[in-house]
Amino acid sequence: MAVPGTFLAPILLLLCGLGPYLAAAHSPPGVECVLFNEEYMTCTWGSRETLTANYSLYYWYENRSPVVECKHYLQDRGVSIGCYFNQSEIIQFQPFHVLVNASVGGRTLEIPSERMELQDLVKPEAPVNLTIRNMSSNQLQLTWSSPYPKAQCLEHAVKYKSNKDTSWTEHRVKGDVFSFPSVDYEKYYTFYVRSKINSYCGSTQLWSEWSVPMVWGSKGAAEEQLHWFWIHTVLIPIAFCLLLLVLVVLLVRMERVWVILMPQIPNPSKNFDELFITHNGNFQEWAGVPKDVVESFKSNYSENICYVNELPPKDSYEPVWEGSNHPPSVMPGDPAASHEHSPYKNSYVGV
Repeated sequence: MAVPGTFLAPILLLLCGLGPYLAAAHSPPGVECVLFNEEYMTCTWGSRETLTANYSLYYWYENRSPVVECKHYLQDRGVSIGCYFNQSEIIQFQPFHVLVNASVGGRTLEIPSERMELQDLVKPEAPVNLTIRNMSSNQLQLTWSSPYPKAQCLEHAVKYKSNKDTSWTEHRVKGDVFSFPSVDYEKYYTFYVRSKINSYCGSTQLWSEWSVPMVWGSKGAAEEQLHWFWIHTVLIPIAFCLLLLVLVVLLVRMERVWVILMPQIPNPSKNFDELFITHNGNFQEWAGVPKDVVESFKSNYSENICYVNELPPKDSYEPVWEGSNHPPSVMPGDPAASHEHSPYKNSYVGV
């Protein structure tokens, strides 16, 4: 059993001796510094997962200042991962040097760094206040502003896409105005803008973040049409049906209101069914008139015949007989015989 222990001891000592070198081998590749909008700067050298010790940062400007240790460390769960620089600690157009090291087990670990020019490390803030204007029937103009204090040192990139496009289109812009030559009013467009330092003020590839999106086109009209579509096709019919249902319930429950609003037309035929079916059209019997009253209306007397003659005119009192000088003979029993000398000419019978 002593033999295995004899072999393990040197191995453990070897691993302990190589520990600092293994840590240095897994250390971050370098230091990255970024100057944000010329307001502050951060230099980072890793994360909690990649670091095995707390490193210290020292910096200086070439031929200008002594070596100074970082005053504001950035930490991740107790491990220093970077350094924060105030605006007063930043000097542009001066070569900048940093030294990041740590002491572990009596050995010094160092993260390599290079000479830096801070004007080449500027990252502007994203553009703000995006505005779109209609310049003509088919042309748009996009404008914006930048929080970066030196607007003349910026160049910009604009990307846009319509609701029917599958990819973004990006354009480089020198100023803060972008003209969109042709638009389709049946589409809606989304615009983004970002900025970086131009070649006149620095040499950098650090772009700002994209701005908040700016949307133009028929999307708002489509949303408004959809809004009114739901109102006209859903809300209004439902409200109408509910109102109609309430009115029906009220009319059914309030019979007097129903009678007032919808009066029934009377049907008099039912009142005379008994007259024609039971009494065979006898109105007096149907009306309940007493028989003695009905008999009283019947006539129980008769009148004698009365003869009435019309008196002829005076100038024709004597009758004229044509073709003879003698009057015609009168037959016995003729009523006219008893009135031979009557002054009346014509007679009629009256009842």
